[in-house]
Amino acid sequence: RLVIGAMLPGTELAMPFQVHSPDVAVVSAPVEGDDRPRVDALVSATPGLLVGVVTADCAPVLLADTQAGVIGAAHAGWRGAQGGVIANTVAAMVDLGAEPSRIVAAVGPCVAQSSYEVDAPFRAHFDPEDARFFETGREGHWQFDLAGYVAERLRKAGVERVELLGRDTYGEAETFFSFRRATHRGEPTGGRQISLIARA
Repeated sequence: RLVIGAMLPGTELAMPFQVHSPDVAVVSAPVEGDDRPRVDALVSATPGLLVGVVTADCAPVLLADTQAGVIGAAHAGWRGAQGGVIANTVAAMVDLGAEPSRIVAAVGPCVAQSSYEVDAPFRAHFDPEDARFFETGREGHWQFDLAGYVAERLRKAGVERVELLGRDTYGEAETFFSFRRATHRGEPTGGRQISLIARA
């Protein structure tokens, strides 16, 4: 169990039950355990409330409009990002008073393009305009740029200030959990990173 008070005294935690969806919930009070909404992003305007997501190759995205006092945290795998979780998170923040042009976003550790080999059925899920996020790899395979794809989704939603942390969960085995790496190695796959944001 996380000891939230040790990280940011006086705060409480809201976490979703993540399902690789485009869905977002607005929270104003702590939610943990069985009460967690089955969504992949949370937004809040409540002071002292931490919102967060867990990841192990998917991209964690933290967002804030400090002027409006609105924050968000999204779990963006390729399916959720393509399905609209980024745009929906920004829209939910706007409903709470944020302006897309004021929102700043950070894309945290996720599987890097050099570590993310995909095949033709995966590639077929994407439109021709997304070709720039794929580099040709070995025959019949590509390397997919998840962080770049998520950043582009943020920009399409009107978020102009986007920072990519540029850390590879798959390649940095001593630092990060990676579902993909653990699967390839036949190791337990339960480890996750947590990414948190709070309004002061």
